[in-house]
Amino acid sequence: MARSSAILVAAIRQTANRLAQGANYQWGHMGSCNCGHLAQTLTQLDKGFIHGAAMWRHGDWNEQLRDYCPQSGMPMDEIIDQMISWGLTKDDLAHLERLSDATILQALPAERRYLKHNLRDDVVLYLTTWADLLELELVKLPVLEGIAAETATGIEV
Repeated sequence: MARSSAILVAAIRQTANRLAQGANYQWGHMGSCNCGHLAQTLTQLDKGFIHGAAMWRHGDWNEQLRDYCPQSGMPMDEIIDQMISWGLTKDDLAHLERLSDATILQALPAERRYLKHNLRDDVVLYLTTWADLLELELVKLPVLEGIAAETATGIEV
């Protein structure tokens, strides 16, 4: 899962809030789909630019991620580069597009674990839950680092 940071959590929550408030959502549009909305937040590019960048190659986000090459100079690869620089992985993005990360799904209430990848409310729930999990990692991190330091040095931190 993504490398947790307060700024990434805030960006995911901002994306969820924008969608919950009625932002244009269209799963078949590369700039207005699940990944497209997060890309808008992280890169500050508009949906039209993101969609246009994707049209240089064939395929949806999963195919774009499979063909991703950081040295290509292709516009879509540069967008993916920016998203990865925030601590995301290609797997995170592939899971976001299909709402399929097992850890996130397990954190949902049992009756809500079967999400449809192209339903706005399901995307909002997935993003919010993902942000919650990443936020928990931020809280645990200092505790775990303290335990590791204490174990390694014998000194309580």
